[in-house]
Amino acid sequence: MVTQPSARPVEAAFPLIGISACSHHADGQHPIFTVGEKYTRAVAEGAGGIPVAIPALGAGLPLTQLVERLDGILLTGSPSNIEPHHYRGEGSEPGTEHDPKRDATTLPLIRAAVAAGVPVLGICRGFQEMNVALGGSLHQKLHTQGRFLEHREDKQAPLAQRYSQGHTIRILPGGHLAGIWDSPEPVYVNSLHEQGVRDLAPGLQVEAVAEDGLVEAFSLAQPDTFVLAVQWHPEWQWHPCHEVGDYPFYRALLRAFGEACAARQRQRVCSN
Repeated sequence: MVTQPSARPVEAAFPLIGISACSHHADGQHPIFTVGEKYTRAVAEGAGGIPVAIPALGAGLPLTQLVERLDGILLTGSPSNIEPHHYRGEGSEPGTEHDPKRDATTLPLIRAAVAAGVPVLGICRGFQEMNVALGGSLHQKLHTQGRFLEHREDKQAPLAQRYSQGHTIRILPGGHLAGIWDSPEPVYVNSLHEQGVRDLAPGLQVEAVAEDGLVEAFSLAQPDTFVLAVQWHPEWQWHPCHEVGDYPFYRALLRAFGEACAARQRQRVCSN
């Protein structure tokens, strides 16, 4: 009697989620692309996807093919700022850190992803990139405007303090974010940014504002799409075992992003 080998269990299909990489030099000499572990874990564990780094190759990336294969894109935060010529802004102050290779990659990538219907979640710099890519502009120095709270981080403070509750936000009713989190309690977010939205891009809608009126979250004003950006850092405190606190609001945000990516993955598989 011949025993047939047992069938291998079918592995569950996880959405493929691209993560934007930064460009800089190791040891001041060797150019490298980097993706932070916190973003990678947020994608893998918080959103339930397979994380894939998107190198900052600019025109060297075939964007149409890339977005056809991805089920979602996470745009990360970064110490660098977008070069202001991309939004017709004045020149940056001396010493401002920029990443032109990343700009050359993420700005057209965002436009390609939106056109292809790929779910996108932007965080901090990613939030600012999405606004600029779609035609908006930025305040380069919020603290010089005379009408905003202090949104910058204290870089001398320990991480637990830097990523703690910075200020509350007001989630506008009827939007995507309100559908993710509808608690009547005040929503606290961390605050580690110097720049912010000046003019919101056409086609975007405000999802949340800070106590001073600054836009803290926006989305693409189209039904049945997940194109959402937040100025704070949900990737840091989403996990219930995180050493600096447990924020269920952040967890819900990553889960919603993951569900949108999973829906895109199912649609992509069925169409092939």
